[in-house]
Amino acid sequence: MRFANPIFLVLSLLVPVAGLWWSFLKARREKALSKLTLKVPTSSVSGLQTACIVTGLFLALFAAARPQWGKSMEKTMTRARNVVIAIDVSRSMLAEDVRPNRLERAKADVADLIDSLAGDRCALVAFRRTGVVVCPLTTDHGYLRSALERMSPESAPRGETDLGSAIRAALSALDPAADDHNAIILISDGGDLRGEALKNAEAARKRGIPIFTVGIGDPKRGATIPAEDGRGVQKFDGKPVMVKLEESALKAIAEASKGAYVPLATAGTAETTLGAIYRRRLRQIALMEQNEEESRLGERYQIFLVPGLVLLLVGAALSKGRFAKRKAE
Repeated sequence: MRFANPIFLVLSLLVPVAGLWWSFLKARREKALSKLTLKVPTSSVSGLQTACIVTGLFLALFAAARPQWGKSMEKTMTRARNVVIAIDVSRSMLAEDVRPNRLERAKADVADLIDSLAGDRCALVAFRRTGVVVCPLTTDHGYLRSALERMSPESAPRGETDLGSAIRAALSALDPAADDHNAIILISDGGDLRGEALKNAEAARKRGIPIFTVGIGDPKRGATIPAEDGRGVQKFDGKPVMVKLEESALKAIAEASKGAYVPLATAGTAETTLGAIYRRRLRQIALMEQNEEESRLGERYQIFLVPGLVLLLVGAALSKGRFAKRKAE
């Protein structure tokens, strides 16, 4: 058993104590009057009336504490969109042309986007050579944030970035029955269109799912990548490997899916965060009505409230004044 308002439980426990104290004072008063040889009025109703009032008040306060036990399923109607966020976790995303690096900037902006979700459902996909669903569609933002924080280059199989695989994994996370309410956000520093990137983007368009591609990094100046052993930078033929934001593939995917390409500025502003992008663009996607079942502890206050109110009414009906009036009549 759990109490939603435990302060009333404390108050209810004071009621019997107050009743006993009042009975003690009443008995002492009657005893003092009897010693003065005064006639002490007696009433067969008085004891019953006191018991009804004390018990009724105790039950009413106990009910106000909202005792809860057992489980009940409640159905609620919600209106929501479904959004899959696919994040490139390849090693090029560790380049530091965006502070602290591309991947961490992307994760920080996705965290900002989560704050804008309201009741919308969201899933996370990590991708390198293949896409991996690291968090299915959910409205549990705490779980979503936890999955986001754990994302790293080890969240997906090693290999060259495959944008097509990322789109395929994102599509698989969405229910085809709700495609009018679905969208994909793909965050990457780019790549080529080999494989099935455009084919999968066109498949998304046919399902009515726009892909909003987000380019992160500097498209003009290259940036180095930290070496896998953490010492210095990654090299090829003795020269540092330089990576730039490659926008062409991201633009082509957005165009093929009837989405939009959004370059994420290297210096964050209120208008270039993913939260702002979401509010400005994805809010136009239709809302879907859906039933959700939620398990929670059952409210049991009615069991105590109804008899408590009845006893208080009985106690009021047994008042001495009312019976005295009837006797006089």
